[in-house]
Amino acid sequence: MKKSLFETICIIAIGLIFSMQTFAQSGKLVAYDFLSLTKSAREAALGSNFLAIHDNDLSLALANPSLISPQMNHTISLNFVDHFAGTSSGFASYGFNLNKLGNFAAAMQYYSYGKSDKTDEYGENLGQFSAGEYAFNLGWGRMLDSVFSIGANVKFIYSGLETYNSVGMAVDVAGSYIPNETFCASILLRNIGRQLTTYSSAGVEPLPFEIQAGLSKKLAHVPFRYSILLQHLEKWDLSYADPNAAVDAFTGEVAKESGIDAFTKNTMRHIVIGGEFIPAKFLSFRVGYNYLRRQEMKVISRPGSVGFSWGIGLKVSKFSFSYSRAAYHLSGSPNFISIATNLGDWGKR
Repeated sequence: MKKSLFETICIIAIGLIFSMQTFAQSGKLVAYDFLSLTKSAREAALGSNFLAIHDNDLSLALANPSLISPQMNHTISLNFVDHFAGTSSGFASYGFNLNKLGNFAAAMQYYSYGKSDKTDEYGENLGQFSAGEYAFNLGWGRMLDSVFSIGANVKFIYSGLETYNSVGMAVDVAGSYIPNETFCASILLRNIGRQLTTYSSAGVEPLPFEIQAGLSKKLAHVPFRYSILLQHLEKWDLSYADPNAAVDAFTGEVAKESGIDAFTKNTMRHIVIGGEFIPAKFLSFRVGYNYLRRQEMKVISRPGSVGFSWGIGLKVSKFSFSYSRAAYHLSGSPNFISIATNLGDWGKR
């Protein structure tokens, strides 16, 4: 029964891959881009939107379903992000176990763009309109044997932007190698899917497809865990052609980096590093660095802390709290808040 369920999910994923017109690459316009945003405070603190840390944290399962475990049964996780200019996002998830069917995590995700003024071509105010995007996610995961786990998410998506709306479907497929409690390595194919109905007659838009891989290791004699994420493995060149860059006096073309320097910088664009210092079981301090984010979002004259992130994790009684800030731009840093509890613990004395 378990095997047939996973095979069914894989068949759906493969079918969606071949039904897509193209894979969305970094820098291209895509539909439902909110699916690729960082969602939980812990992910944000460690600089990424995906982690390979196997310690029964339900907030990580939305991005990496191969981490869904029996220990998440009856766990609730609430996550909120206040973005810029009145926009916000978040998700609520619940973990449960269905005996021989495996371990599941259901989540409702949203992104609110707030309200904006509606004007005509002459600039006259016609009132206000709202916009938002939503996704219902059903995740499933189980251990194949003592060291390998697999998982998948099925996403049903709705996007409403003023009078334009679209419906879509996507699948994530993930696998993890977990030889012990201190090490985990994962690979993820996320947002394999397509629009079922489009915003207009312009045609089907691609989804933010991405291939990611990551690992984490908790040191044996130091209360510290490091995390390394590899992002956008579906595309090698993540560099940005800056139109304001220096122009070659002879060819008139924008000067491009070459050689070992260009190779090193492009390699770093794929890598996100993070670390957790855990002085006690109830407390952790987290930091992260995203080189790609820094290169894309920094202001040359004042780069500041763009690309860096930090956070804290705290366990109090039956609750787990996480808070983090990630510097996306000089103008400000979003706040990420996560709260989790296991309903089964409330019945214990």
